[in-house]
Amino acid sequence: MESRRVTKTLEDQWMVERQVREIYDYFYSIPSNSQSVIIELERDKHFDYLSRGLRILGPSFSVLDANRPWLCYWTLHSIALLGESIDAKLENDAIDFLTRCQDKDGGYGGGPGQMPHLATTYAAVNSLITLSGPKALSSINRCTSYSMFLLVSYLSFTSLDIDLVICLREKLYTFLLRMKDASGGFRMHDGGEVDVRACYTAISVANILNIVDDELIHGVGNYIQSCQTYEGGIAGEPGAEAHGGYTFCGLAAMILINEVNRLDLPRLIDWVVFRQGVEGGFQGRTNKLVDGCYSFWQGAVVFLVQRLNLVVHEQLGLSNDLDTESADDSSESELSDEKENLKGSSSHVQENCPLGQEGQENASDSPKIADIGYEFINRPIAMRPLFDSMYLQQYVLLCSQIDGGGFRDKPGKGRDYYHTCYCLSGLSIAQYSWTDEADSPPLPRDVFGPYSRCLLEQIHPLFNVELDRYYEARKFFSCL
Repeated sequence: MESRRVTKTLEDQWMVERQVREIYDYFYSIPSNSQSVIIELERDKHFDYLSRGLRILGPSFSVLDANRPWLCYWTLHSIALLGESIDAKLENDAIDFLTRCQDKDGGYGGGPGQMPHLATTYAAVNSLITLSGPKALSSINRCTSYSMFLLVSYLSFTSLDIDLVICLREKLYTFLLRMKDASGGFRMHDGGEVDVRACYTAISVANILNIVDDELIHGVGNYIQSCQTYEGGIAGEPGAEAHGGYTFCGLAAMILINEVNRLDLPRLIDWVVFRQGVEGGFQGRTNKLVDGCYSFWQGAVVFLVQRLNLVVHEQLGLSNDLDTESADDSSESELSDEKENLKGSSSHVQENCPLGQEGQENASDSPKIADIGYEFINRPIAMRPLFDSMYLQQYVLLCSQIDGGGFRDKPGKGRDYYHTCYCLSGLSIAQYSWTDEADSPPLPRDVFGPYSRCLLEQIHPLFNVELDRYYEARKFFSCL
């Protein structure tokens, strides 16, 4: 009988398993009072590491010169998840820097004077939403000079003539529309690649800024559907391999454009649940090593699926077995029927808008599309987690957390801001995966480690911004 061939992939996998096993064996061999110290989230050390990175970076970071809005997002979002904030000077410096990254014709580049790019536009917008407040949010140049005048007028006065609120072509919207490709997808930049990541970043930005419309979303569903692979996950482009990051991007975008029922969700679930490995963390692709960043990319996929139970049951032919809602409720799409939630969101906006009317520029296009992100997060979770949330938290805290602050990919790797951001985001996802409703804190039994020290802020899983910052941004942009 031919002996089993040991490949480099197998050797690497065994090495990681051995390193993780040693960490777990040590942890479970010590007294429980010592365990609670080891699994504590080192909040102060993480905050120091992150805030230092916002102020100054070493020469080695020059390779990320075209990714500077991402560095802002990774650090600012991580700080927000810890429930911390930065001082006023640093906040103003961040807003001023991101403003200088904004192209005169719309979109954000990787640094001042660089060409606009969908990825850095997403990072910059999420950074400014995380910073929150009128100065940060109003710095996003959605509009031409005339509509910017209206914005300044709105910020300066308690009321404004409704007839004046007629925006000319919005600059950021124009940039997004310019990135549209004939395939239905989006290009990352002028002459750049078309992929699912571009679709997500464009749709996410358009939705959270309340500038999404039918023209932007036209054909996006066709493109993303063509990227779902035989495995069930979603690839970056048609014919490529299923990947955790692209699966999140594809699923989130399909939810935001109200076409998630076009994906084969049972097959997607079958793929993603097998990406959680023996270490407790997730891998990004089949036969790849565990990586802390997929705590979010894959964990969020499962978290999103928990709110798609009607679509999943319908695709499995189980709709008639649901007790809480009828099968007819999901005949068109699960996302288009929450009338009461939508009514509630409109009245909430009216209470805070001096104009007395929300989203004037989108009122005749697709009024419900811009509400999907809000409606989605405010629907009850009707499905139990399809992953081991405690095991994932254990991996993040014991194997990815660095004692001096920050998080890493896996044991043996160094810390960085990217993995710190997505390890913390995944940790938040895991902690809140058992809560029934948004804004409800998890029970202590669902949080691995000392509750008061380990509990993070909740995120909006479609945008990966802290939930309260999302609500503030939605209120602000719904008034324009």
